[in-house]
Amino acid sequence: MSQTGIGEYLIERILSSGVRHVFGVPGDYVLSLFKELEDSALQVVNTCDEQGAGFAADAYARLNGLGVVCTTFGVGGLKVANTTAEAFAEKVPVLVISGAPGIGERAGNPMLHHKAKQFNTQQRVFEQLTVDTADLSNPETALPEIDRVLAAIARYKRPGYLELPRDMVSAKG
Repeated sequence: MSQTGIGEYLIERILSSGVRHVFGVPGDYVLSLFKELEDSALQVVNTCDEQGAGFAADAYARLNGLGVVCTTFGVGGLKVANTTAEAFAEKVPVLVISGAPGIGERAGNPMLHHKAKQFNTQQRVFEQLTVDTADLSNPETALPEIDRVLAAIARYKRPGYLELPRDMVSAKG
């Protein structure tokens, strides 16, 4: 195992892709990642809502080669489904990052706020709208999963999706 946290590695890979701005709306399931984003060399651009962030990331990608949108789980993530579908249709490389409930919070399948049906429902929606998705809930596989999704975005020039549970942001991959 590496000594790099999953969130830290994700930020390093975004920066190495030439991205300098991340668009989004912070929410409880993604606050720890937003803190790491704000402490990094990336400029976080908060928008009025997630759909605006998705369209901003799309425009940024058209000008710079890759755009990134970061949202919370459920209400935030699903609000960028439309912008992601548009980016897919138009062949625009956008990385969608969504926070998610922590792995420990999921025991017993509770009905947490912003949850739609099952914990994997949102990822299943994005499987239909992107070239690749990954659930970063396993520290042993998270770093290669990040690389795989970013490689698919670069290869196909279409969106990809990463879901990062809030208790995995600092987990060492």
